[in-house]
Amino acid sequence: YMTASDLITHPLTIPVLIGVLLAITTLLFALQIRLMIRFRRVLRGKDGKDLEDTITTLHERLLLLEKKGALTENKLLHAEKKLHRSLAHASTVRFNAFEGTGEGGNQSFATAIVSHEGNGVVFSSIATRDRMRVYAKPLNTFASPYELSEEERLAITDAEKTLTKKTI
Repeated sequence: YMTASDLITHPLTIPVLIGVLLAITTLLFALQIRLMIRFRRVLRGKDGKDLEDTITTLHERLLLLEKKGALTENKLLHAEKKLHRSLAHASTVRFNAFEGTGEGGNQSFATAIVSHEGNGVVFSSIATRDRMRVYAKPLNTFASPYELSEEERLAITDAEKTLTKKTI
C-alpha cells in the first residue's frame, strides 16, 4: 500500500494530475464555445438582426401605440361629449285637440326630441279637417320658457323616461 506522502512524491503523480486538469479544462472550454454559439443564435434572431435592434424597434412601436391610444381616448371622450349633447331621445303623444266636436280625430300630436341633458325641442301640431298648425318650443333641461300644454309635458316626460331606460 501507498501512503499519502508516497503518493505525493511518486514521479507519475504530477503528470497524471496535470493530465486530469488539462482534460477538465478542455471539456469546460468546449462547453463554453458551445454556449457562446447558442447565445449568438439567440441574439442574432431569424433574419440576422440582433436582439438590441429588435428591442429598440419594439420600444419605438410601443411608444407609437401609446401615442395613438392617447389620441383615440381623446377622440372617444370628444365623441361622448357630442353624443350627450345630440338629440337622441324622442316621444310622441297623439291626441284629439277638439274633443266633442268630432273635428281632427287623433291627428294632433306633441313630439319631444331631447338630448341626454334634456335640451332640445317639443313640436306640437293641432289638426282640424281644413287646417293644421305647428308649434315648436325650445327645451332646456326638460323645461321650456314657453307655456306647455298637457300633451307637450307628457311627451317630454315620456322622452325623459326613455332616456333613463337606455342609460340603465
